[in-house]
Order: sequence, then C-alpha cells, then structure tokens
Amino acid sequence: MIRRRLVIAILLVVLFALGWWSGRVASRDLYADLDLFVEVLHKIEANYVDEVEPKSLMDGAIKGMLRQLDPHSQYLDEKAYANLLSMTEGTFGGIGVEVNVRDGYPTVIAPIEGTPAWEAGLRSGDVIVQIDGRSTWGLTVADAADRLRGPDGTEVRVKVSREGEDEEHEVTLVRRIIERKAVPYAFVAQDSIGYLRLSAFSERTAEETRTMLERLGAEGAKSLVIDLRMNPGGLLDQAVGVTEAFVPRGTMVVYTHGRIRSEDSRYYADEPRPNLRWPLVVLVDGGSASASEIVAGALQDLDRALLVGSTTFGKGSVQRLFPLPDQKAALKLTTALYYTPSGRSIDRAARDSVLDEEDAVDVPALPFAPDSAPRPLFRTRAGRTVYGGGGIAPDVVVVPDTLTGLLRRVESRNLAFRFANRWLNTHPQPQPDVTLPVPWTEFLDWLREEKVEFTAAEAASGRAVLERAVRREMARRMLGDGAAARVALEGDPVWARACEVLARARAPRDVFAAVAAGAAPRAALPRRTPVKPAVRRAVAR
Repeated sequence: MIRRRLVIAILLVVLFALGWWSGRVASRDLYADLDLFVEVLHKIEANYVDEVEPKSLMDGAIKGMLRQLDPHSQYLDEKAYANLLSMTEGTFGGIGVEVNVRDGYPTVIAPIEGTPAWEAGLRSGDVIVQIDGRSTWGLTVADAADRLRGPDGTEVRVKVSREGEDEEHEVTLVRRIIERKAVPYAFVAQDSIGYLRLSAFSERTAEETRTMLERLGAEGAKSLVIDLRMNPGGLLDQAVGVTEAFVPRGTMVVYTHGRIRSEDSRYYADEPRPNLRWPLVVLVDGGSASASEIVAGALQDLDRALLVGSTTFGKGSVQRLFPLPDQKAALKLTTALYYTPSGRSIDRAARDSVLDEEDAVDVPALPFAPDSAPRPLFRTRAGRTVYGGGGIAPDVVVVPDTLTGLLRRVESRNLAFRFANRWLNTHPQPQPDVTLPVPWTEFLDWLREEKVEFTAAEAASGRAVLERAVRREMARRMLGDGAAARVALEGDPVWARACEVLARARAPRDVFAAVAAGAAPRAALPRRTPVKPAVRRAVAR
C-alpha cells in the first residue's frame, strides 16, 4: 500500500513538473515573438522613408493578427465598435446589406428588407467586387462595412458579380438611416394558411412573433409558413425565443461548444403555452444565416416543421465582445460553434459534430436531395434523415427564379417602384385597390424614356413577371409592405410549394408526407439532462 502511494505521488510530481515546464516554454516562445514584434516596430519607426503614426501601425498589426483567425473575429476600433452597437440596437446608417467574406471578397449574406440594397435588387450570394471604384479584394467584414456606410443621403457605387451571369453590374445607392423591422408583416392567405415574415432577430423579435401568432389565430389561421429567407440573423436569445413558441417546454433548442468549458451551453424552451397544433413550414435560402439557421435547424431536428427552399448560408459560430480597457474599442472573437439538437454543426467551415457523431449513419438518400449533397447524415427525433456539413439543408428543395434579362435591368434600377409612384401620382385612386391593371403600354414607353434597351419579344416573354413587379410596387404605395408581399408571393415557387403541403395537412406531422420515407425510423435521440443553463446574451451573427 505504501509503495503504491509512493508511485502515485511520484507520478503526480512528474505531471506537475511537465505542466510547469511546458507552460514556461510556451510563455518563453510568446515573449520571444513579442520581442521580435517590438524590434520590427522600432526599425520601421526609425528607418522608414516616411514618418509613421505608431497608433496606425499598432491598429494594422492587431487587424493583421486577427485576420489569421476567421472572418468573424475582428478588432473593432472606435468607429466600428459604435457601428456594431447601433446595429444590435436596430438602427444604423448605410445601404442595408449584411456581408461576409468568401474567397477574398465581401459577399452578400442578405439585404435588409425595404432598404436601398433591397430596392436595388442586391441578392444573397452577390459578390461585391468594387466599392466606389476601388477593389474590395482582401477587405475584412469591418473594412467593407466602413466603406458602405456613410452619412444619410450620400451616394455609394457598388459593383457586384453574380454567379451564372457573365457581366458585372454596378449600381448607385443612396445611403439612409436603416431601421430594421424584425417582423415587418404577417397575414392569412388562402386555405387558412398564415404567413409570418421574420427579417431579423433583434431585441423584440420573439415578443413580436408571439403577438403576430395571436393575431393570425384570431384571423382564422390554422397552419403557418415562417419565411426566414434573406434573414441574416441577430441575437441568440431571440432565436431561442422564436423556436420555443412551437416546441414543448423543456426541449433543447441549440447547444454551443467551444475550446473553453465556459463556452459550452445548452438552451432549452421555456414557453409555458407553445403552439403545438398548427402544421408548420419554414422557408429558407442562402441568405438565411446564423440565428435563422438556429430556428430552422431546431424545428427540423425536432420534427416540428418541414423546411422548403435551398440550403442556408452556414454561419454557425458564436462571437463575444471583449471591450478593451481604457479604449473605445473592442475585440469580437469567435469562441464557440452552434449545434442543432441532433448534433449537426451549422457552421459551413466547422466539423460536422462534436457531441453526437454516433448519430451520423449511412442511410439511403431522400428523393428530395439537398442542393449541396453528398453530406453527412443525421437523424431527427422521429428518425427522419437530415444533412450536416454546414448550413441547414431543406427537406424539399425549391430553387427560386433568378432575375435575368429585362427584369434584372428593371429591378436593379428600381424602375418598377419609380413607375408605380409616377403613375399613382398622376392617376389618384379613390380607394386602395391592389387589383389595378398595369398600364402596359405606358410602362414600356416609360422604360424607353429611361434608356432601357429591350426587344418586343423580350418584353412579351417577360410581361407576366414585369406586371407583377409593378403591381407589387403599386400595392406597396397604397397599402404598405404587407400588401406588396402578397403580390410578390403570387409568383413565388417556394411559397407555392409550401401552400401545396399545408393545404393537405391537418396535423403537424402531416407536412412530412411531402417527403418520401427514407430508412426505417430509429429510436429517438437520448434526452439531455433537463437543467436549463443561464441564457447568456450573444450575437448569433
């Protein structure tokens, strides 16, 4: 016994000594690198051809250091820090577009609805190659945001490249104060189908969602479509708050996992009276990011909603702000990744699972394969197959129509909006009427006056979508964004597929009849210990 204790004591001493020695080595390496940095800074300051400002050198060094991490980890100087705070509070100045960096260029995640970027026809996936004639290659997200923002009323020229189109397109946008409405409109459509548009996850999104659900129920809704397309995300607690409105209390919605144990958290639904009755479809696309993906992934994993559209953006990392002492600046660092209840990583660049890799099994592919297959396979609570590998793949893929030809030229210059305003100003209506016929000949004549080139055949083939664009803007002018959305949905194949599903659904499980059965259902995933952690505020963007 004494010998055994002695051996254990010696092992502990050895382990302690190894830990102490490795810590000293790491510390010595760090300080050696700092000595090198100070030496380089001194050489530049003493010998460079022009006099340099030490603070600008330090700022550049810090930004360069963070550039070695990921696109979301950034040094926020005084201006950038103030911009970020204004964004999370819901009001900021600029063109109204959320960007990320891909392949070295700022890339549009999604334009914010009703903003200059939205009105000019910028879309998810557009690559911003120039801003005001200057290349954007190598810019960080913060750098791109600084160039795009500016005083209210000033202009900025943006040149974009779009996949599938040979030519780059330049648009001139007028900056204005951006007010982000989290739930801009909701209404009841045909067959008692409610439509709820979520455009962001800001301070009051969950509260506004509950209010809208009550209103839709009072107006006769018996099923629901949640539209998360081109929603770039926002606050984590709001994503949990929206999800818990539809799932049983105590259900895990999302968990985070990071290198530091304190970043590991699990978030559970806490709504005492969730809506478990309505069949539910969620619309997603490549502009659905971050908090949107948390909602979509949770509702899919928990078999509460059918997802229709295209694969989401794949931004599933947690950033935390670290204000710097005695500075009006901060570090925004990626500290963890988000995972859906089945263990899928939302982040496109991350591993597929950390805690639940045993749930990824080989099963036959579904008939409606996601647009980014093949990808790792996971199981929902009821045993349905879902896909990992970054982003959230929908259950039913429907690719929306793209803007091409004459419609592209009309929308990029906001001409449908301008013509609708002009025509209604000269033809005042005694009362709003969204069924007004479009004065087709006048519209074409006006396009020619605006130097828009097109052939008679091109106009004839695109007449239906062009007239709908004008009717949409007439409806917006007379009755607001909700009326405009109703008109826009008339030609939306993603919305049409959702309505087709819900028209046949009488209970929540009926929506999954749209997807043919894959492998036989497997036992539900094991439940976690229902201990709800303190929900910490984080920006899921």
